[in-house]
Amino acid sequence: MKQIIAWIAAVTLLTAAAPGGEVCHWYMKRNREHRQPVAESQMAFVDQYGGVYVDKAVQESGEKVLYLTFDAGYENGNIARILDILKEKLVPAAFFVLGHLVSAETPLVMRMAQEGHLVCNHTFSHRNMAKATPEEFRAELVRLEQCYREATGLELAKFYRPPEGTFSKCNLETAQQMGYSTVFWSFAYADWDNNKQPSRADAIEKMKTYTHNGAVLLLHPTSKTNADVLGEMIDYWRSEGYTFGTLQTLCERNKAEP
Repeated sequence: MKQIIAWIAAVTLLTAAAPGGEVCHWYMKRNREHRQPVAESQMAFVDQYGGVYVDKAVQESGEKVLYLTFDAGYENGNIARILDILKEKLVPAAFFVLGHLVSAETPLVMRMAQEGHLVCNHTFSHRNMAKATPEEFRAELVRLEQCYREATGLELAKFYRPPEGTFSKCNLETAQQMGYSTVFWSFAYADWDNNKQPSRADAIEKMKTYTHNGAVLLLHPTSKTNADVLGEMIDYWRSEGYTFGTLQTLCERNKAEP
């Protein structure tokens, strides 16, 4: 029932007007058969603008690969724990960061890059970008680029994730013009509320149930539960034959798809 309600809400959002075009909210129907989810028909235009949410190439090749991505807005002790686990397990990841994290936790953000992870654009202030004009959209992404450059001396990786998964066609087109690939996801769960964390058992059950080949996993690294279970899940995924890929590989392979 919850999935049906969420789907209705997503379709309703698609009809709302915004300065940059229709307001869309990313949503996918999960399945328990470990098959790749398919985006709703209303979301088909995402491919036209270089958006990615799953590695479609593995359906042909059979290669077993997952992509770990994290949306990071602030530090509460768990981001550092996540980085420790990724370093120990030798797993690459992508972190979509906000301006606050870059400014307040510069050494932590630098550590992400120094340990081989991608530091990517989640906008400067986490505003609803579907309601932004192209000029406002560019300003948000550029402001984070400048913040990151000034704080670290480094350049953000050219991957963008819409805050709250809310976006418009115009957003995708503008991001593409700016050299960005827009990265959605094929697995996420309710892990973001630190006052209402899922149990360890529930988190593990959901991740195992909905793992599928080519998955782009969205996790929040501020989640204590995610920090508690990540090492165990990495070991489990590897025992199932999965490797961990990078967003560069994902986007290149997706680009090659007809």
